[in-house]
This record gives sequence, structure tokens and C-alpha cells, in this order.
Amino acid sequence: MTVTTVETNSPTPADEADVLVGRRSVKGPLATTVIAVLGAAAFTYLAPPHKTTTFVFTLGIESYKVPNLVVNSRTGALVFGIVAVVFALLTWLPFLLASGAAAQSSRRLLWTKRLSIVLIGVSMTALFMSFLCWAVAGKSIPITGLLQGSVLLAVPLIYGAMSGVLSERAGVININIEGQLLTGAFLAAVVASVTQNLWIGLAAAPIGGLLLGFLLAMFATKYFVDQVVVGVVLNVLAVGITSFLYSQVLVPYQNRLNSPPTFNPIALPGLSKIPVLGPVLFDQNILVYIMYVVVVAVQYYLFHTRWGLRVRSVGEYPDAADSVGIRVNRTRFRTVLIASAIAGLGGAFFTIGQVGPFGRELTSGKGFIALAAVIFGRWTPLGALGAALLFGFASNLQYVLSIIGTPIPSQFLLMTPYIATILAVAGLVGKVRAPGADGIPFRKS
Repeated sequence: MTVTTVETNSPTPADEADVLVGRRSVKGPLATTVIAVLGAAAFTYLAPPHKTTTFVFTLGIESYKVPNLVVNSRTGALVFGIVAVVFALLTWLPFLLASGAAAQSSRRLLWTKRLSIVLIGVSMTALFMSFLCWAVAGKSIPITGLLQGSVLLAVPLIYGAMSGVLSERAGVININIEGQLLTGAFLAAVVASVTQNLWIGLAAAPIGGLLLGFLLAMFATKYFVDQVVVGVVLNVLAVGITSFLYSQVLVPYQNRLNSPPTFNPIALPGLSKIPVLGPVLFDQNILVYIMYVVVVAVQYYLFHTRWGLRVRSVGEYPDAADSVGIRVNRTRFRTVLIASAIAGLGGAFFTIGQVGPFGRELTSGKGFIALAAVIFGRWTPLGALGAALLFGFASNLQYVLSIIGTPIPSQFLLMTPYIATILAVAGLVGKVRAPGADGIPFRKS
């Protein structure tokens, strides 16, 4: 009876598809078309006509080597640009179908929404290839290496985004992701250095997130303090404590307390030799493989279990959940602890998963980008995963283009991941709705 009562108040696929029919639904197709047309024209004009661009798809470990794609820079920019414009125009088709679909089933409406997402993705991918034809004219770019590095850079963003999705689905705004990543990185480095055991260091990382998560959950569910303010204060606390300990403890005892080993990449037999996808997905370190498990677990437990239904109910309709016997604040408290542990685990990537020693403010705002991925992903695990991968790709792209050498000023390259974050949240995400009770304290009447 409890499950039935809560489910009747849950958003339906038709509610999600209504976004396509609303007054702002024209924003997605219009923005995609304008960007595709202007971008294709600009890149075709700028691409030099007497140079070639080479796309490399192999790293040398694959069982089958995909031939390089060599194209004339201007011709390639034109062809990819045309493809981008064609698929941008096709994005109007789902919009028109949804606009006249009042009598259609919710399944049909949801299908048109997903089709629109696919068409936008293809259009922007083709436009990106047109951009590369200009930016890498006369040189070659390793596409597989670019994608592999993008997945690696997206790892902490994905852990942070999964943490944000869980917390906010339960009704607690988690601004504290940045601090949880930082404390997780700190504990992982120190414990792995002291024990010289990577697995013990990895196990210590979630504890760092839990420490801050406990404070966030307590203030949010027991004292009803403004969750955004608490999150900001906890971030400052994490930066202050780790910076103090770094300068006063880790620096004087660098060899003993801040020299952890790091995880090496593990090539999965057979899978790692698949062309393109093999090196990208199956030749990574253990934190990447754990990330796969975390994403699948969050998606499954949040949408296919009674526990997940209760979590979503206290984040959407806490009064209704309370009326059927669900302890709202206890459910929120426990969910925030689980979410914080996930963020702390992601913090281990910055130290034992990549560089080794801990550094002052090592996370560099990644927690806030993870929070943007939650919004861009519409508070869903798979959506947040895609957004985090996009931001990781933007970060790695500026590194690769800097090494190759392009006509783009280095200052603009450094802004790439942040521009992508702003455009994603402000321009491309469209109309979104946060969980109904997100950030609203629950006081039992």
C-alpha cells in the first residue's frame, strides 16, 4: 500500500515529455540550428584550403587498427558542417511531433524527447569534427587518446555528480561536493602513504566524505539550517583544514605522510583490444572500473527498488511520504551519508588515482562542475553521467589542443571546460525541474 500511494504522486513520463510541448520547447531546436549554421560557416571559412587534417583512431594495443582519416581541411570542415546543419534541422521534427501529440501516449511523447536528444548529439558531434578540421589543420589529432583522457578526467566529476543526484533526490542540496572530494583526496593520500597500501588508502577516502556529509546531514535534517549556506561553510572548512594540515604536517614530513603510490591502468583481457572503445573504457585504473559499478548501482537502486522509491518520495512529496509511515528526515540523513561517501571515494582519484601526493586545493572547483552536471543531467544518474563526460571531454580537449598547437589563443583554451559548463546549464539544458522538496527542510507537523 505504501509503494502504491507514493508512486501515484511520482512524475510520469508524460510530465517529462511536456517539456517539449511548452512555450520554451522551441529553445533546443532553435539554439541547435543557430549554433550549427554559424559554426559550420565559420569553420569552413577559417579552414585553410591547402592543408590536410589527420584523425588517428588507434593507440597500438588494439586487435584491429582502424585506418587514419585524412581529409582536406576546408573540404572536411564543409562536409561535417553540412551534416551538423542537416541533423540540427531534423531536431525540429520531434518538436513538431510532440506539439501535436496531445492525444498520444506518454510513451510516444517520451520517445520524441529521446529522439531529440540523439539528433542534437549527432549534430554537435559533426560540428565538433568540423571545428577540428580547422583547429588541427596541417597536423594530426589522436581521437582515441582524446576520448581515453576525457573519461579519466571525468572520473571525479562522475563520482561527485552521483553524490549530488542522490542527495538532491532525497531533498538535500549538496553544495559540499567540493569539500567532500577534497577531504577524500587528503585521507587517501595520507593513509596510503603511511601504510604504503593503495587499497587501505582507497578505503579511507569515503571516510573523508562521510565526515563532512555527517555535518551536512545533521544541520539539514535536525537543525533545519539553510542547506546552501551550510554547504558553502563546509567547503571553506574543508579547504582551511586540509590547507593547514598540508603546510604544517605534510610538507615537513613529505616522505612519510605524502608520498603515496598510485594505481596503474589495468587492461581487461580481450575488451581492451576492441578498436577505439577498448582503450577508452577498458584500459583504465581501478577507480574507473569502480565508477562503472557506482553509476549502475545508483541508477538501479534509485529507480528499481523500494529504497529508491522512498528516497525519491521524501525529495518530491515529503508530507505524503510521512503520511504513509516513511521517516523523512531519517531517510534524508542516511541518503546524504551514502552520497557523501561516494564523493569521498571520488576524491581518491586526485591523489592515489592520478598524481600521488596531496596538494593545496587540489580539486580546483571540480565539485562545483559536478553540481552543474547534476542540473544538466536533470537530476538523473545517466543524465549526470553524460554531462560529466562532456565536461571531462572539454577539459581534455584544451590539453590536447595546447600540445598540438592551434590558432586558438591559449587563454581561450583554458576557458574551454568552464565555457562548456556555462553553456550546458544556461543555454542547452532547457526547461528543468528539480525535485519538488529539494532544499526545503521537513518539519513533522
